[in-house]
Amino acid sequence: MAAMERPRPIIELGDVALRRWRGQDDFAAAHKLIEESLDHLCPWEPWVAGHSEEHTRDFLAKSASKWANGDVYNYAITKDGAFVGMCQTYRGAEPNGRFMGYWLHPAAIGQGIATRATAALATEMFTLPAVRYLEIAHDSANTSSAAVPRRLGFTEVRRERATPPAAPAGSGIEVVWRLNRPVPSAHGTLRP
Repeated sequence: MAAMERPRPIIELGDVALRRWRGQDDFAAAHKLIEESLDHLCPWEPWVAGHSEEHTRDFLAKSASKWANGDVYNYAITKDGAFVGMCQTYRGAEPNGRFMGYWLHPAAIGQGIATRATAALATEMFTLPAVRYLEIAHDSANTSSAAVPRRLGFTEVRRERATPPAAPAGSGIEVVWRLNRPVPSAHGTLRP
């Protein structure tokens, strides 16, 4: 049986990098990042209601096994070596699709970091032969999250009722965006 293809554990983007979480070694930095971002995340991320030290430890403990089996690839987003956010890709409903998610510390917003990180992760995921498309979903009221897929050339493909628990400030309607794997053109260049 062939080894499963996985993304690189570190993706360098100059001053910004994506780095695979290193289990409990990252606990203090991950917990602090979440703690400092709670007010910013609370309106849009239902998981924030259950945030605790135990939740952060559990997240980090499960990250290694989820990475190993290909279910979830979780990354810390760093800028100049400091933790400024998280991004991930996880299995979609279909075997050739994956969902993407991202969030930033409030001090990192407005610098293009989420767009750069998401673009880098999308590029990395398309190096894996099994990945044919990526999707991003967000509540329709979260216009900041909508800016990222729009900038990166994703296409809105549907709107649907959010699966509970819904975001506290949300409309209850999720917008789903899709980006298909680029394919070679007749001239040998890639096109979406």
